[in-house]
Amino acid sequence: MTIQPYLIFDGRAEEAAAFYEKALGAQVQMLMRYKDSPLAPPADMMPPGWNAKVMHMALKIGDAVVFGSDGDGVESGGFKGFSLSYSAKTLEEAERVFAALADGGETQMRLTKTFFSPAFGILTDRFGVPWMVVVPQ
Repeated sequence: MTIQPYLIFDGRAEEAAAFYEKALGAQVQMLMRYKDSPLAPPADMMPPGWNAKVMHMALKIGDAVVFGSDGDGVESGGFKGFSLSYSAKTLEEAERVFAALADGGETQMRLTKTFFSPAFGILTDRFGVPWMVVVPQ
């Protein structure tokens, strides 16, 4: 099991990546913009220019990998928060963990197949901790 921090940079993910590269020697392992996603949201659902923002990135910092994105397109003027990302080995494990974490919490995106995973879902547990559960490809 791997738990990875997922940082939401409120429209400043690329700037943050450059900062962490300089300050910590971080390496961008992967960066995908909304416009490059096979399932990019329609342009009229995003703020102007948001399609060029970071949908997902992976930064290697030392021995750790930290995930991040610009968020959902609703800028709030600062660092917006984080999610913990649970990487399950199987679909069954993902379903079990998602159900357990969602008990008493709130589901934002049900566990479903995506272009990048056989199962991915987003929820907030009963304590207010945001989670993403994923089965890596």
